[in-house]
Amino acid sequence: MHLGVHDLGLFAATVFVLNATPGVDMAYTVASTLRGGWRQGVAAALGIMGGCVLHTLAAAFGLAALLATSAEAFMAIKLVGAAYLLYVAWGMARAGLKPPPAAVEVGAPQSLWRTARQGFFTNALNPKVALFFLALLPQFIDAAAPSKTLAFLFLGAWFIAQGLLFLLVLIALVAPLRRSKPRPWVGRGLNLGGAGLFTLLAAKLALTKP
Repeated sequence: MHLGVHDLGLFAATVFVLNATPGVDMAYTVASTLRGGWRQGVAAALGIMGGCVLHTLAAAFGLAALLATSAEAFMAIKLVGAAYLLYVAWGMARAGLKPPPAAVEVGAPQSLWRTARQGFFTNALNPKVALFFLALLPQFIDAAAPSKTLAFLFLGAWFIAQGLLFLLVLIALVAPLRRSKPRPWVGRGLNLGGAGLFTLLAAKLALTKP
């Protein structure tokens, strides 16, 4: 079945950079893993992905209905998305040029349910995540897609599956090294690389015609 999506390789690369760039979700997953081991980390990751499910449904059944109305509305949303991606790129560039933040302090382990619940609300109530979904997904959907809702759901499911896989790998690396100190140059490099990718992505989006 033709879903009306394109450039999935670029989409996968963008999702990887987003997942690998230090942020709220990564910090919470790492802190939970350091606090209580891999079980706490997995609980945090599942809660975060639950928030991504909510953002996917909101984008698919809200924004998709708007985009289906006209090519003009589709292009307007894509241009707004390009502007937001430039904003994200600028923030990443600034973060990459700043000195590394201090290490996160962690306390005693808490229940797995509480960890998952906090992960869910940390992601679901983050307006930056919602805006990023609205900015990112439309640019990988054809203007003539037979069902924009289905296309949104497909890309959202891909985002969630890839994001969960990344967090599980991160947990596996962090759990046995709970006393290790992170290397600041890694986070700075990811921020600067992500800034470049999102700038190119925004330019490609702005120049795309419906």
